Amino acid sequence: MTDFYPIKVSKVQKETKDCASLTFDIPEELKEKFGYKQGQHVTLKAMINGEDVRRSYSLCSSPVEDKWQVAVKRINGGVFSNYANDQLKEGDHLEIMPPTGNFYVDVDPSASRNYIVFAAGSGITPILSIIKTHLALEPNSTFKLFYLNRNVKSIIFKEEIEALKNTYFGRFEIFYFLTKEQRDIPLLNGRFTAEKIQELTEKVINVANVDDCFICGPEEMIFLIRDSLNQAGLSSDKIHYELFFSGASEEDQRKAAAAVEHKFEGTEVTIIDGGKEFHFAMDDDYDNILDGALAAGADLPFACKGGVCSTCKCKVLDGTVEMKINYALEEDEVAKGLVLSCQAVPTTEKVVVDFDV
Repeated sequence: MTDFYPIKVSKVQKETKDCASLTFDIPEELKEKFGYKQGQHVTLKAMINGEDVRRSYSLCSSPVEDKWQVAVKRINGGVFSNYANDQLKEGDHLEIMPPTGNFYVDVDPSASRNYIVFAAGSGITPILSIIKTHLALEPNSTFKLFYLNRNVKSIIFKEEIEALKNTYFGRFEIFYFLTKEQRDIPLLNGRFTAEKIQELTEKVINVANVDDCFICGPEEMIFLIRDSLNQAGLSSDKIHYELFFSGASEEDQRKAAAAVEHKFEGTEVTIIDGGKEFHFAMDDDYDNILDGALAAGADLPFACKGGVCSTCKCKVLDGTVEMKINYALEEDEVAKGLVLSCQAVPTTEKVVVDFDV
């Protein structure tokens, strides 16, 4: 079911000139429902100029803080990001879904782990949550943060990051990479490249001792770092990433077009949500199950509609679908029949999908 709850915004704070952090006042009776793992995200909903606008944002707070906070970076033309930075104020309410997501590994207080983390811009939000949680609860673990920004003034949560370095001196190292500001060390100037990652693995990162790596940022950056670390000897099962969607690549657009070509016209769809069934026939105006269902009057969970956040995931019980793109589900989830309804093109006469997963 689409479980949104009206939650008061207890604090709005400018972190940089184009980024605001929002802190939410979760009532005591909802704290268990809103309990979260480090690295998870929430979906926010607001009526903006008469439009139902939904966006997913990673929590930058840590569960150990008993705090719920996100950071919203302004995007040119971004309906919600501009609303959050310019209009939202303390005391306002937003509709919020409880936290979800798989961008984490479980905490083990007895472990002595070495983590490396890469972030670009607002990609620091889930990374910061992960860093704070593991440093606090795994007293023998260490972190190395590689953080890319335009310049020093654009570094989100810089003061908090520096305070963490002082609190966990010797266990937390920071390397700032800047694209619009020159540093004395050439390695730290400009974007991540395969050559820079190679240099890092030769001089800074002991790949053999890395237990887990977390990466959050644009797709191109994530896959470059992933592939470079693979080549340096870090196994794929130790690399975890969260994609910040910035538009589908040309290859993904071709895959999406190919999937749409296989669409079965007029598929009879059955939606199971909250134990109830909803039936409708796919309209020619829509190529995916989510949009078709919403147009028919269903109330289903969704946020990005870009195949990234997994808010709209469901399980195919009968019939077949083909996903246009998939940035959110792991291979084992797809093997179990899970799909992203915003990307699911029906390819058979009848399709039954279950959102109670």
